[in-house]
Amino acid sequence: MSGRPDRKQDQVRRLLEGPYPTVPPGLAAGAAARGDRLLRRRRVLRRFGWAVLFAAAVAFAVWASLTHPWATPPTGVSPPLEGW
Repeated sequence: MSGRPDRKQDQVRRLLEGPYPTVPPGLAAGAAARGDRLLRRRRVLRRFGWAVLFAAAVAFAVWASLTHPWATPPTGVSPPLEGW
């Protein structure tokens, strides 16, 4: 068992020291363009979400101001008088 960790360390050392694979020439530019698209999409979706939330809040405020849901509805009929 004493030889196993040394073998793994040697493999890691060889990977870190060894020849590195070549990177395609347009990889960095493509990754940057994709990142920009993702950021733009997130920004648009976030703004759309805030706009929908704001519109819902305004719609609720208008509805609440017109219908007064917190007020008790007026009773049209009084309860019957019994027992007299």
